[in-house]
Amino acid sequence: MRVIAGSAGGIPLKTPANEARPTMDRVREAIFSSLGDLVIGARVLDLFAGSGAFGIEALSRGAAEAVFVDNHPEAIETIKKNLAKTKLDGRVVRADVFRFLAGDLTPFQLVFADPPYAKRSHDRDFAYELLENTNLRAVVDGLLVLERAPARLDLPLSLWEVTRAKRYGSTEVLFCAPAKGPQAL
Repeated sequence: MRVIAGSAGGIPLKTPANEARPTMDRVREAIFSSLGDLVIGARVLDLFAGSGAFGIEALSRGAAEAVFVDNHPEAIETIKKNLAKTKLDGRVVRADVFRFLAGDLTPFQLVFADPPYAKRSHDRDFAYELLENTNLRAVVDGLLVLERAPARLDLPLSLWEVTRAKRYGSTEVLFCAPAKGPQAL
């Protein structure tokens, strides 16, 4: 895994041993190609950050700042090492994502979320929970880019409008804008 483009383009990134499914370079490349100039100058939030690849890619491409949130100590150390290796600055927070979102936060123009996939019917579906989370909706002042396993379940979209959905093998990427109207906040 590596930084695709920008000031840190080509620099390899480490992944924490606990991260069973880092986002493939080609998926990140497609996501950032779709985002284009939206990244430049944006405040970025990287939830379930793992290696920090999304936030680091955004910083490399000109984002103004990035906040990385993960609850696993190995992920936190990996993000810090990757930031140092790329000579980029970001704020790294060790916290449960949902508790973090409940805090007093300034809105972000881009939010990346790559939660653990719900593979079986009894697994916790973090992607579903994020789409229902009013705290997340309140901090997105632009776009939520959510990676998840393709599912047959209907998505809770009262808070979001899916502007684009793309499938890459066993990964689905949703681009979500805050919904407008009475059903939203």
